[in-house]
Amino acid sequence: MLTHQNLRTLWILLLLHMSARAYKFDILKTHHEPQEGDVRLFGSKNVSEGRVEIYHDGKWGTVCDDNWDMADARVLCRQLNFPGAKSIVTGKDYGQAPGPIWLDDINCKGTETHLFTCEFKGWGETDCTHKEDVGVVCETGSINVDINDSTHSLDHSIGLSDFLGQIFDDGNGCDFLIVVQSPTGNKQEDGTPEISEKTICAHKMILSQIPFFNASVGITNITVNLSLPCQPHFTSFIRYIYTRKIDVTLSSALCLHQMASNFGLKQLMEDIGRLFSKILPEDSTFHNQVSFYKYAVETKDLVLEENCVQYMAWNYQNLTRSPAWSGLSVGLLGALLTRSDLVAPDEYFVLQSVERWISEKGDSIDLETQADLLGRIRFPMIPAEKLYVIESSSPLYSTHKTVYRDNMLKAFQFNVLLFSNLTKQKFGKENRDYQPRIYTAEPWSIVLEVSSSETQSGQYNNHYNNYGYNPYSQTRSKSFTTPVHNSLIFKDIVMSWQANIFIYRYECSNHGVRCESFPVARLTPQSYISQSEILFRNRILLVCQGQYVCQIQDFKSNMASVSANATQVLPYPCAGDQFTYQIVVTPEYV
Repeated sequence: MLTHQNLRTLWILLLLHMSARAYKFDILKTHHEPQEGDVRLFGSKNVSEGRVEIYHDGKWGTVCDDNWDMADARVLCRQLNFPGAKSIVTGKDYGQAPGPIWLDDINCKGTETHLFTCEFKGWGETDCTHKEDVGVVCETGSINVDINDSTHSLDHSIGLSDFLGQIFDDGNGCDFLIVVQSPTGNKQEDGTPEISEKTICAHKMILSQIPFFNASVGITNITVNLSLPCQPHFTSFIRYIYTRKIDVTLSSALCLHQMASNFGLKQLMEDIGRLFSKILPEDSTFHNQVSFYKYAVETKDLVLEENCVQYMAWNYQNLTRSPAWSGLSVGLLGALLTRSDLVAPDEYFVLQSVERWISEKGDSIDLETQADLLGRIRFPMIPAEKLYVIESSSPLYSTHKTVYRDNMLKAFQFNVLLFSNLTKQKFGKENRDYQPRIYTAEPWSIVLEVSSSETQSGQYNNHYNNYGYNPYSQTRSKSFTTPVHNSLIFKDIVMSWQANIFIYRYECSNHGVRCESFPVARLTPQSYISQSEILFRNRILLVCQGQYVCQIQDFKSNMASVSANATQVLPYPCAGDQFTYQIVVTPEYV
């Protein structure tokens, strides 16, 4: 029985737990331990200004200025208990930022209470360097706030979380029964399905915050149907509703993710979705990746869906050779073919893989769907010498003559006309057919390696041998040439390149560049081109132990940071950080 005293105590705790307002004391300084998602402004004598930093995974990191706007700044300033945001600061030196860049391409509506609840790529997923760390100046109202008269928030909510967890564990005063039922797959003697049942007693006041439970006046119980493997994890899920803390293991992740989706706990669902990226590389058969994608679509988890599709796009060649390839859904294959970050030897390889997939499916795929998939091939990107063999070699040419002929005509025009003339033919640059993917076949890419002798200490520093140079640098430095564009018009106009991986500070100094972290890649043109309509969008691929692509970085001003420990966190982990570096040259019309 819930006594009056227990009820009053629980109401007070709940109100404190749900309140977004913090009590402030100007006369008392405190240094509380940072919690997940905390933010701060760093590097200025004024507490209302500084570099934006956010606490995640036990360390402070920065935020890239890409797409940062005043809506993002307002959320940041409100979280710090300022009334609003005054301005955004870019390019200002707030001192050394040794931690990772946690957030990039963040998109806040402006109404969020915490910065990490806004949309963003994913923790540590960035192509920025610390030169792009964003700063903010917050409004202080009518009070002139300085370093000697600052406001300090006391946040003891972590203690409240533990206290609410204790209330759940003890079960004192619980007034709402949750009956969990799971079919075992067996039959009882009367032929009815055998059901495994578990009962949890919770507090209606807490569960009233979750509409699914319908814990309103007069309702005292609810029955929840779960699969049998997920039943053991339901108690910890209910406890999370009290405490907002939970331990997630690889064995419990899928169940907890599904519960979070079913019960409308979006933040938990998205955060668990990000954990899946850690296990995607573990399955070389790609069955798990395909299953996770299907589950993400069913649960409408866009974060998990993007993680799965991105991994399969980056490792497309491995996917086409895997046992899971023929079982791909039309939706998944279509999603892969729309991506410009799909990594493949060339576009002809992409065409052949789709033709093989369609042929293996046979009559189960209707002709309209086949034509739609073939229409997503970027025919103008197919090397000219391979366009000539399509009619004689394609197994689907006779079935889809119109699709092939229309697209091959577009491809031939691309190879013999300047882009300025193509636009007159209503083939605009926004047309995806003219946007290259990441093609790794010769001559467009080269591979560089860092010797194990250079990385065995796990540290990159100022190192010279007795002769004043690094004896292993030949594996980290290559010269190569490419055409200035893949169009046949420019076939004989050659572009020279110099590629380097720098792991020591003196190497950067010798080349006249400043390096913030190591290793760092440099790709510099050694010749000049006069074609102003051509722009190079070059990238570096980090290939883990020669098996899978775990990161793709753009070159900015000829440099690309490839450190997994300083400014970036790998989207997909690599045991031992043993990489090969594949540099890809990608010319585009502009």
